[in-house]
Amino acid sequence: QVQLVESGGGLVQAGGSLRLSCAASGIIFRIGVMGWYRQAPGKQRDLVASITDGGMTHYADSVKGRFTISGDNARNTAYLQMDSLKPEDTAVYLCAAGMRSNGPYDYWGQGTQVTVSS
Repeated sequence: QVQLVESGGGLVQAGGSLRLSCAASGIIFRIGVMGWYRQAPGKQRDLVASITDGGMTHYADSVKGRFTISGDNARNTAYLQMDSLKPEDTAVYLCAAGMRSNGPYDYWGQGTQVTVSS
């Protein structure tokens, strides 16, 4: 059974940094893409960043220049380095993985809370 487990969330002051990790287990195929989504209370789930097995990355405009996504194909792990955090970054961050580099996302983690205080 495929599982994605996120870690690294927490409470941080505005301007601070956090690093999220997503570890995939039970994978018997090569992951094509891994992504980070976030969802704040009462809002829709939005894509924050993604990375393909070839290393191509994509970022939401709201996090460009502040967040960096990276991946380790051999370990089926993705990371999200979040710097210069803002209160509006507060949300549950979810990891997702897909078999194809152009999507869709087939598997989802449970999420990790990120809270940025002003």
